[in-house]
Amino acid sequence: MAPSSELNCLTISEAAERLRRREFSVLELTRACLERIAAVDPKLNAFITVTEEEAMAQAEAADRRLKAGAAATLCGIPLGIKDIYCTAGMRTTCASKILENFVPPFDASVIAKLRREGAVFVGKTNMDEFAMGSSTENSAFGPTANPHDLTRVAGGSSGGSAAAVAADECLGALGTDTGGSIREPAAFCGVVGIKPTYSRVSRYGVVAYASSLDQVGPFSKSVRDAAILLRTLAGEDPQDSTCSARPVPDYERGLTGDVKGLRIGVPKEFFVEGMQPEVEKAVRAMLKQYESMGATTREISLPHSSYAIACYYIVATAEASANLARYDGVRYGLRERAEDNVELNEKTRERGFGAEVKRRIMLGTFALSAGYYDAYYLKAMRVRTLIRRDFERAFENCDVIVTPVAPTTAFRLGEKMSDPLTMYLSDIFTISVNLAGLPGLSMPCGYDANNLPIGMQIIGPQFSEEMVLRVGDALERSGAATLRRPAL
Repeated sequence: MAPSSELNCLTISEAAERLRRREFSVLELTRACLERIAAVDPKLNAFITVTEEEAMAQAEAADRRLKAGAAATLCGIPLGIKDIYCTAGMRTTCASKILENFVPPFDASVIAKLRREGAVFVGKTNMDEFAMGSSTENSAFGPTANPHDLTRVAGGSSGGSAAAVAADECLGALGTDTGGSIREPAAFCGVVGIKPTYSRVSRYGVVAYASSLDQVGPFSKSVRDAAILLRTLAGEDPQDSTCSARPVPDYERGLTGDVKGLRIGVPKEFFVEGMQPEVEKAVRAMLKQYESMGATTREISLPHSSYAIACYYIVATAEASANLARYDGVRYGLRERAEDNVELNEKTRERGFGAEVKRRIMLGTFALSAGYYDAYYLKAMRVRTLIRRDFERAFENCDVIVTPVAPTTAFRLGEKMSDPLTMYLSDIFTISVNLAGLPGLSMPCGYDANNLPIGMQIIGPQFSEEMVLRVGDALERSGAATLRRPAL
């Protein structure tokens, strides 16, 4: 039996099995996570709010359900929740001063699902303000550090969730992914993260950034855990009209470990000059491993990938400028003193929003303004269609596509903050997946000379999460990509 000080290191599947055997209680497991948060989070800043009192109450309730029998898999599992999800009675800041004291009166649909299963929420995790960033440095509550090197970024925008899972502060976590915000931090922190197909998971109660791109997804310590979490999160929601009514497969049952006959596409545009050589070497080593397991690989082309960054930063910022218009100091959130409504709006938004949010609102407002709509937004939407068609043609000749998640491993804190364009290029391999609405899995595939994790991305056609998870799980089972725990 693991000592209580190591319970927080378990995976979700291990903990769920042992909770059912009553080897330890949910209270002991939750206490181990909270003690770990108290010990390491002052160094990491992965959590904006730690919800110890609520977590212990949820743990007591979960212990009663487990004792009664027939509890769900996630009953008693401590999770971190990105601070972009509405949580009834628990503040939701979106890492912004403008929502610093906002306490939602309702739960997001996925939060309600997790509550029904008996999951335990240990806290709300740090993020880039309104999910706008690639490093979790754009947070009004300070940056999150990478558990593998405290001088490096955790990735963004869901950096707090990735760091919390990597540092064993919780067993799993929720993030959101608009242009790579789950996959990039998962790669930088050496954990698993999946962005499902657009519409696979409800977004009701998730603070909107770019509505045609935002998607909900989990972080975990194994691909199996990602399958368990996604099985609970996915499915139709009458409160989200964009949410698909397709039946949800049992993703965990689909993890057969078999990839014989699988056709893997390797896009030549994703192995570019200037990328860190260790990243390319690690991903190509995993492709060789797949070949040894019975899969075949072939080079493919996604010819419009080079336009993805420009296209994304017009579409996403245009939608952000509309979505963030609601923060006007009138209905909820920050309200500055003013003589009239115009002054109220200006002073509230000036003090409430950070620099990156203001930059993206201005970019989006310009792209939508009279006289420029056709030149920018309409053209970007046409390019988006070309990018989606590239993937459709590619999947006529392959089952999945494998790429690096990012061109480099985690960069140093502050290294790119003065150069937004360089920061935006961190997402060059993930953004096109959002534009096409596809599922993408990020999983560890090696380490560089500085012991920093390298991430590999597995992309599938729409609603192919079952296959994407099976391909990732097969590699994990082979032992080709071993995980290293950060020495905190």
